[in-house]
Amino acid sequence: MARYVGPACKLCRREGMKLFLKGDKCYSEKCPFEKRSYPPGQHGREAAFRGRRTSSNYTIQLREKQKVRRLYGVLERQFRRYFHAAERRAGLTGENLLVLLETRLDNVVYRLGLADSRTQARQLVQHGHFTVNGRKTNIPSYAARVGDVIAVRAESRRNQYFKMRRDLLGKRAIPAWLGLDEGQLEGRVLAMPTRQEIDVPVQEQLIVEFYSR
Repeated sequence: MARYVGPACKLCRREGMKLFLKGDKCYSEKCPFEKRSYPPGQHGREAAFRGRRTSSNYTIQLREKQKVRRLYGVLERQFRRYFHAAERRAGLTGENLLVLLETRLDNVVYRLGLADSRTQARQLVQHGHFTVNGRKTNIPSYAARVGDVIAVRAESRRNQYFKMRRDLLGKRAIPAWLGLDEGQLEGRVLAMPTRQEIDVPVQEQLIVEFYSR
């Protein structure tokens, strides 16, 4: 399964904002973005200054698309498939796209507070620590539906990570479209998320314009 394996902090610097790809580190003073918020590379400072002066519509649209893609940890080919699936649905394409990404299993695990980042959630899912409706599922891109119950496997609850995780649950706000049983390490999809409930700082219409060129 293809995935990005390079330095995560470089992605934040390239997009000019924190993408919170490293969990707790992103909230600490050790976050590289705090010291170097300009783009990576030899000419990063110069590029940042030049970018503030002149940015074409194409560049703005591209950066917005890359930002969302990196937030959710999706590579280009898969992201394009999500976009085409969003086009076929009724409603606004941009909002449909965000809903499809938000209901990925790895993102649901992250939103429930069972992982510090989407990257960590993806790894936990791939390692088979979760069940969906009682069945072991190790596919991060699994599309969660209303009524789905996502739970830590009984065998995995004995893992030290999940023993520690239980004490941390509830400290992070859980979206209204999800329910969480902290004692059982179990979450439920109560409804499909609305755009107002998806707290990602993006302008999805720019992505629609990018693919509509």
